[in-house]
Order: sequence, then C-alpha cells, then structure tokens
Amino acid sequence: MSVMNSQLDAHGEALLKQFQERLPLYNKVEEIAYSLLSKVLNEQGFYVTAIEHRVKTEKSLIGKLELKGAKYHSIDDITDLVGMRIITFYTDDVDKVAALVKHSLEVDWKESVDKRKMHQTNSFGYNSLHYICSIPKSVIDDPAINNIRFELQMRTALQHVWSTIEHDIGYKGEVQLPGEYRRQFSRLAGMLELVDNEFSRLRNTVTDYRWQVRSLVKSGQLTDVPLTNESFRNFLELHPFKKLTERIAAVNQAEIIPTPLLPFLPVLEHLGMETLGDVEKFIYENEEDAYQLAISQLALTDLDIIAENVGLQNLCIVHILKNGGGRMGLKAMYDILFDEQENNLALADNMMRQAAGLEFMQPNNH
Repeated sequence: MSVMNSQLDAHGEALLKQFQERLPLYNKVEEIAYSLLSKVLNEQGFYVTAIEHRVKTEKSLIGKLELKGAKYHSIDDITDLVGMRIITFYTDDVDKVAALVKHSLEVDWKESVDKRKMHQTNSFGYNSLHYICSIPKSVIDDPAINNIRFELQMRTALQHVWSTIEHDIGYKGEVQLPGEYRRQFSRLAGMLELVDNEFSRLRNTVTDYRWQVRSLVKSGQLTDVPLTNESFRNFLELHPFKKLTERIAAVNQAEIIPTPLLPFLPVLEHLGMETLGDVEKFIYENEEDAYQLAISQLALTDLDIIAENVGLQNLCIVHILKNGGGRMGLKAMYDILFDEQENNLALADNMMRQAAGLEFMQPNNH
C-alpha cells in the first residue's frame, strides 16, 4: 500500500511514481551489493562489526521530495534510494575496506565524498567515507541494474554509535540547543575521536610487538622475550618439544596424537618461568631425565598411541620433582591442567611411584 503523498507537487508525484515502478530493481541491487560485499570481505578474511543495507521507504522518500524534490530532474539523481553501510572496528580499517570496494564496485568519484577531511565541529559521528557506487557489468551484465547508483558509507563503530546517539537526542533537530549543551556535545565528540584514533594506534603497536616477538623467537634470542600467550604460541611454531616426544614414541613405536600444548603455559608460569629463555633452559636441563621417566612408564607396556604433550608433561614432572615439589607440586600441576579434583592427588602419587627409582630422584643428585 502506498503512503499518502498529498503534500507533493506534480514533479514530486512523478518522481515517486518512478520509484514505485523501479522498486523491484532497487531491491535487486540491494541484494546483489550486500551479497558481493559480504563475499569480498569474507574472502579477504576481513572482519567488520556490521554490514547494514536498506532500500528507502516511500515515507522517507516523500519527506525528502517535500523538502528538496525540485533539485532532482529524475529519480536517477537520488543516489541514496539504496543505502549500505559498512561499520569497522578501527579507523584505519575504513581505508582498507574502501580499497576492497574500489576493486569490487563501480565508484562515481565526482559524487563520492570523504567527510573525514572536512573537520567540522561536532562532526565526529558523520565523519564517514561516502561512495556512490553501482554494480559493475563483471558481476551482472544488465543495464537496468548497472545504471542504478547507491550510497555506501564506511565508518567506525564509535562513529556509528555517536551518530545514533546524536540522532536519538535530537542534536540536529529543529529546536536550537543552548550553547552549554552544544559545548558538551563538542567535548564528547572530541573525546570519542581521540579514543577512536587511540584504539587504532594501540592495535598497530600490538601488531608491531607481535612481529618483534616472532622475529626474536625465530632468531633464537629467547632470553629477551617475555613468556606470554603470544610469545609461547610463536615458540610452539618452532616445535621445541618435538625431538623429545619422538624419542618417547620410539620406545614402543607409538603413534603421536596431536594434543594442545598451550594449556601448559600457566604451568610454566607457576614454575617461575618468565622468559622463553627460561623455557629453553628448562628443556635443556630436564630433557634426558624426562626421557628416562617415559621409559619407566612405557617399557613394560604395549601402548602404541601417545599424546603429543607427553614430552612437555614429563619435563614439567621432572622439573617439579628435582626442585623438591614432591606430590603436592605434582598435584598443583594437575590442578592447573585438569582443574581441582580429588583424582589429582592419586595421579600425583602414581607419578611419584613411577619416578621413584630414577637417577634424578636419588638423594645424592639433589
């Protein structure tokens, strides 16, 4: 059902009729554009917070035509009948999205505008990058589709939230707000713009740090690398426990089943290790004893499958026992790995029995 449009003049009525006739095309353009942009972003592994899309309602169009219908010669001059918005997390991601859009859609550069460069007071929420686009023939060769232009906005999540708040409060409304309230808007907008930029700067700083850590790990400069979740992940890419685990598997010609090693990070931290250099030293000092412990565990069995983490686990067990941790030290390790449960003390007692006769457990070796 059409919306009442008694306030429109004859020209406005003609434009509205054109819109109604082309509505199926606008819906098709919206569908194609959304599908295309979703696919492109997904293929590039680019995560955004949202892709919004809509076709303007008749009610909204009538309001637009009532205000400034005379400036449009035909319905084709109205470029926001189909509207899309891509919302990113970071300010510098807006430009990355824009680069993908340039390669995916036809962009009308004369009509497009970068509102971020206008630097207007109170404009934070409106600092979007606006492209006027159309579907290229490489996607669908249909003049009826290709000739329809639509508006694509690209902005950050904070800019989007701020513009929504401004709209909700009515900052841009017909009633002029007192200067005090306008100054509050300006201060808050400035703060949010600073936060938006600082999030991007922090993301870049963290990325640089990760590359630095990865470079240090690959170069073997482990003493300089703090033991963190990120650095331990990079360290594991070097397979530092592979040699020991393969030696242990060879005892029974066992198959090694992939098992996560990252859960041992809190165990290593509990044992007092602060850098990857500490972990490297920990491996060097305990590797042979960890192998001997494995022999005592496997020699009298026909076990032909072992977990990939057995080498690292045995290193931790040996380190705890050699440093006087005893059964309660082993229990603490199991509590970290398996959460606190009654069976952990039994596991610790069993491990104490398996290690009892080994050389590193003898009094003269402590």
